[in-house]
Amino acid sequence: MAIRQRRLLIGWWGKLVFLVAVLVWVGLRAPCVALADEPARGAMVDVARLEATARRAGLRIVSGERLVLVTDRPARAGDGVDDLPRIFDEAFATWCDHYALDPKGVPSWRAFGCLMSDREAFRAAGLLPADGTIPDFANGFCDRNRFWLVDPANPAYRRHLLLHEGVHAFTLTLRSLAAPTWYTEGIAELLATHRLEAGRFEPTPIPRRADEVEQLGRIEAIRRLRVSGEIPGLADVFATPPSPRHDIPAYAASWAATALLSGHPSHAKRFRALESGPLDARLTPRLEASDGWDGDLAARDFDAFTDDVDHGYDFSRSAIEWTDGRPLTRRATSFVAADRGWQPSGWSMKEGEEAELVATGRAGVGRAGAIDLESTADGISLRWYRGRPVGRLLVAQWAVPAEGGRPRFVVIAEGETARFSAITTGALYLKLNAPPGDLAGFDGGLDVEITPVAAQAPRQRRGNER
Repeated sequence: MAIRQRRLLIGWWGKLVFLVAVLVWVGLRAPCVALADEPARGAMVDVARLEATARRAGLRIVSGERLVLVTDRPARAGDGVDDLPRIFDEAFATWCDHYALDPKGVPSWRAFGCLMSDREAFRAAGLLPADGTIPDFANGFCDRNRFWLVDPANPAYRRHLLLHEGVHAFTLTLRSLAAPTWYTEGIAELLATHRLEAGRFEPTPIPRRADEVEQLGRIEAIRRLRVSGEIPGLADVFATPPSPRHDIPAYAASWAATALLSGHPSHAKRFRALESGPLDARLTPRLEASDGWDGDLAARDFDAFTDDVDHGYDFSRSAIEWTDGRPLTRRATSFVAADRGWQPSGWSMKEGEEAELVATGRAGVGRAGAIDLESTADGISLRWYRGRPVGRLLVAQWAVPAEGGRPRFVVIAEGETARFSAITTGALYLKLNAPPGDLAGFDGGLDVEITPVAAQAPRQRRGNER
């Protein structure tokens, strides 16, 4: 009898071990972040109760599967307000995909939004607390799955602001967000940025065109900060302090950091792994301690991104292959592809050394109507970008510019022929001048021959040069 009982016991243990192994195997293969089926009840506000309050106050209500939106804005034909819940639902699916979350696992999740023309109407209705629990926000604020936004005049910016607060509601309740400011605001900007394609939500983390994101101004803010020499470095962005009233530059810099980390081929895989874990106060230290993280490389990639960023920026064509290059001791040749951003020439020079270049060939630089455009290294006068003809060959070194500010590619030579001096000791990089968003339409490239000039004493430098 005892032997039989031991055999039964061993059999049950074997089945139990097998069952646990199967469950572990399934869990490892599961594509979604490990989350409870539904957020904890105490972490959510009661949307049905708030909706009933809005009805009693006579406020306008439009709703979808994932959003109840309440507004005191009078109904106007073509203002797009009635479409906002549907667009929110479409964006919700994108957010779930970003975080590998199955939307079927949170069937009852809904947000409650207040689109306010007059804040006092919502205070009077009991929908905007007046007891100091909600800070005095400028544009919008989110508390769990409930948010408020001051109604802007522009429909495109209204949608963006609604979705920005929607991302906060999503991450606060479904991902228990308690992350540093740069991530909290950066990911809200990144996942809210969009365009409408046949009236439907289409995510565009980096906007394709300015007219698709009217009044958003993130890229323009980065450009202004670059021109003024006030652009922050990546470490500065990571240290962004909490504030209920972030200005446009703070939002823009946070957006740029998350855009870089999620889109750059050197960082995207690591960032996805980071986001699958806790989104808590130690997010930045965990990123910096993650396997393979190179803070100097990330800082340089961020500086290169903020220097060149524009509408349509594509990391697959503009990510930099950083290299030291071989010393330029003899005549050397390089090829510069028209459809890429800055590319290593393969050669380096010491500060003060001189060289001459000759560039030959023709490259395709897009179309004008039905006409294919070609350019030599001098560029085409038909189109200009950042003060130079499109297609013009640029030669640069990575350095702090003479006027100061963050490091960037400083152009030291351009065109078909040039004699130039190295401004620092380092590699030479090449590209054809073009808007980053146009590179996909370029083809071919140019041959560049670079010949060192006999060594001379370094020239006397101006006091403000580095």
